Amino acid sequence: MKPKKNLRNRNQNTESRTVLKSKIISAVAAVLFVIVIAYFLSLSGSDRWSVSSEGGLSYPENRGKVDVAVLKTESVSNYTLETISFRSKDYTVEGLLRIPSSGEKVPAVVILPGATVPKEGTQGLAEILSGMGYASLGIQQRNLGGVDMEYDLKLFSEGKEPVEHRMVLDALRAVDVLRQDPRIDPKKIAVIGESNGGRFAIIAAALDPDIKGVIGVSTSGYDTESQLSGVRDEKVLRFYRSIDPDTYLKSIPPRRFVMMHSVNDDIIQIGFAENTFRKAKEPKMFYEVATGSHGFSEGMREPLETELKLMFQ
Repeated sequence: MKPKKNLRNRNQNTESRTVLKSKIISAVAAVLFVIVIAYFLSLSGSDRWSVSSEGGLSYPENRGKVDVAVLKTESVSNYTLETISFRSKDYTVEGLLRIPSSGEKVPAVVILPGATVPKEGTQGLAEILSGMGYASLGIQQRNLGGVDMEYDLKLFSEGKEPVEHRMVLDALRAVDVLRQDPRIDPKKIAVIGESNGGRFAIIAAALDPDIKGVIGVSTSGYDTESQLSGVRDEKVLRFYRSIDPDTYLKSIPPRRFVMMHSVNDDIIQIGFAENTFRKAKEPKMFYEVATGSHGFSEGMREPLETELKLMFQ
């Protein structure tokens, strides 16, 4: 009888070990499953968008690492110019990253060009910034900076992300590219936008409190509250507020808000820029120049240097 008892004990021990092993495997699998789900949720949420009831667009402040491809490098005595690309949701952003030769980390500026202007059109301003000791990343915006408000309103009405919102995210991801570059001081990054690019620059700066300041050149808000004063459709109002720089002016302080405009501008008249500036909060500065017409001009060079020093001090 004893041998049968020992055999029964051994069988019970084997079954116990098998059950325990199965429980351990199940527990480990459950933990791994949770980790994987959390990982993919974090990825899907890194560029999640929303619009508040008041019309304020938002993207996460912590957007994660950007995978950057260096397509071409040109090195000269006083700077390096890299043609780069990086993904921003459904779009591959191309940009020109110019970094002045320096033995230490340098401040940097994202340059958002106006409508129809390719990334190459940012390099006149980029050269000026390089001479001041600042790196720059001029990007080629979706649709070359052009917008289709009716199409975007249709997307928004269907609960889909408008292209103009994604263009703001593109600007934020450009900021992320600079922050993760070991040659850049991540705590000293500003945004400059010309014309339509200035609108995206203002919104991007409002959404990311670590951006040191914003300079809008030949740009303005849309004055949505006055233009749509008779509209009662809340969805329409939320959309137009979400793309209007005027909506975000209260979120810029304590960072500097700067506007530069030529009195000769016949595309965005200076009065529209002054209207937006009046709504902005301190610290702010408006530079009216007599040089050029639409876009950056020689009369803006000195104010540009002054304002960037204040932003990066």
